[in-house]
Amino acid sequence: MEFNSYIGLDVHKETIAVAIADAGRNGEVRFFGEIANNPDAVANLLKKLGGRRSKLHFVYEAGPCGYGLYRQILAAGHACDVISPAHTPKRAGDHVKTDRRDAAMLARLSRAGELTSVWVPDETHEAMRDLIRAREVTTKDVRQARQRIQGFLLRYGRRYVGAVWKKRHRVWLANQSFDHPAQQIAFQTYLNAMDQAIARKDLVEAQIEALVPEWSLGPVVEALQALRGVALVVAAGVVAEIGDMRRFDNPRQLMAFVGLVPGEHSSGNRRKLTGITKAGSVVARRLIVESAWAYRMPAKIGQAMLLRQQSIAVPIREIAWKAQIRLCGRYRRMLARGKKAPIVITAIARELLGFIWAIARQVEPKTIAA
Repeated sequence: MEFNSYIGLDVHKETIAVAIADAGRNGEVRFFGEIANNPDAVANLLKKLGGRRSKLHFVYEAGPCGYGLYRQILAAGHACDVISPAHTPKRAGDHVKTDRRDAAMLARLSRAGELTSVWVPDETHEAMRDLIRAREVTTKDVRQARQRIQGFLLRYGRRYVGAVWKKRHRVWLANQSFDHPAQQIAFQTYLNAMDQAIARKDLVEAQIEALVPEWSLGPVVEALQALRGVALVVAAGVVAEIGDMRRFDNPRQLMAFVGLVPGEHSSGNRRKLTGITKAGSVVARRLIVESAWAYRMPAKIGQAMLLRQQSIAVPIREIAWKAQIRLCGRYRRMLARGKKAPIVITAIARELLGFIWAIARQVEPKTIAA
């Protein structure tokens, strides 16, 4: 679609800098001005620009201000792209950065087609992603609370023999006593903090379980649980972070999106592969790598997985079993060749993502009535 003008927006908490690039290779690029970052000011801008130019294309970089601006522009009937800041071209040696120049650069690059847009979730999907990230925060709180307890006990030579953080370990912790009251109060404070963090985590996970059936991508979450190592929270987290995987034409695109493909630094006849790119969502990548550890053991469908697969279609269960045969075997073969475990797990996670893509393509999201 051809546009009359390309509008670059440099968005900040309080203000938005606006620049306009007229259509055509030699079209003028000029700074329009600065407006307040609130819906009324944006509506006035859209009305002012839309009155003279019927086909406008807006762009702004993804950031902490979210997607409200994007949705307001679309609702007004204009086109809008949210741009990945990491993929915005920058001139070497350009050390002058202002809001005015940034807005003009976005408008110019948008007209040239040099910007990479990001996938924008709908409001329900964004809400589910917020819940998943809240679960990540509570998980971190539990881990930190446990580290404080372990550090406190280590200072006084208290060591537990056996599996930690199970019921028996929690009873052992409750039975610990210290000579000075201040020490006892400090230790009990750490225990209370851990219990509270675990309660918050359990509450968030319960909400995830309750809300997934009402989500349009709920069927995808259910189908992914056919895979080994991918239970409800992991499946919901991966889907929330990646979104609709049908937009990827092949699994390699999805692997690159999550950042599980190796980087490359080659020149001439020399080809050098580096570590994984670590692009995209940190949460999605961590969940997938965490799931990949489940393929260390021989292929097997245990009781928990059998129960998860009961309501899942046979073709999807067949894909999940194929994943087990391939990934468990590859884990053993790579270890036998002397590869280090973290490298092996990264490779397994990358292939696991391919099976996740294959299953997601088999499932149609459900339509939620307005």
